[in-house]
Amino acid sequence: MRITIAEDSTLLRDGLVHVLERRGHTVAAAVGDADALLTAVAADPPDVVIIDVRMPPTHTDEGIQAALALRRTHPDVAVLVLSQYVETHYAAQLLAGPIKKLGYLLKDRVTDVTQFLDALQRVAVGGTVLDPEVVSQIIGASQRTDTLHTLTARERDVLALMAEGRSNNSIAAALHLSTASVEKHITAIFAKLNLPPSTTTHRRVLAVVHYLEN
Repeated sequence: MRITIAEDSTLLRDGLVHVLERRGHTVAAAVGDADALLTAVAADPPDVVIIDVRMPPTHTDEGIQAALALRRTHPDVAVLVLSQYVETHYAAQLLAGPIKKLGYLLKDRVTDVTQFLDALQRVAVGGTVLDPEVVSQIIGASQRTDTLHTLTARERDVLALMAEGRSNNSIAAALHLSTASVEKHITAIFAKLNLPPSTTTHRRVLAVVHYLEN
């Protein structure tokens, strides 16, 4: 099997090359950014690409956007996303198209080399391999998107002003409401977006993120 690797961590990239070549596979290219990946695949298409989500220069979503591009330009090349992160928006786009020759695994949950290689083989021959946590997060994001439609017009107004970074007092002044009314609307927003009280997350920030994503 011929494999191209796109991973910005030199240690992990070299480790993957070592593991794959020891098992008899050929590494066609091992690169550190998405542009180099697209160039390498265009010049010499492999059987499968292993790609990280966050890559230079911004380390946000270059990798998974490259994966989407490869699905359009080289549909015969299998794609295995291997990352620490679930980029739900782009992951959902990946799954919205043909899902053959596609995989998405989380680095922290890959604990067995043999299982990883088996997953790589299944993807290469046309199968689909998805970490259950990836599926769970995509479904959760989809459910949160749907719940935005359950907000009342006033609740959406409040959430829009929250997204501007306004305090409750500022929101109250802008909408000609009492601060208590704003607090009630925010409580309702948290409930409808399935954001229970938590000591490890900031509900106001999460609500704004859900709003901005849509």
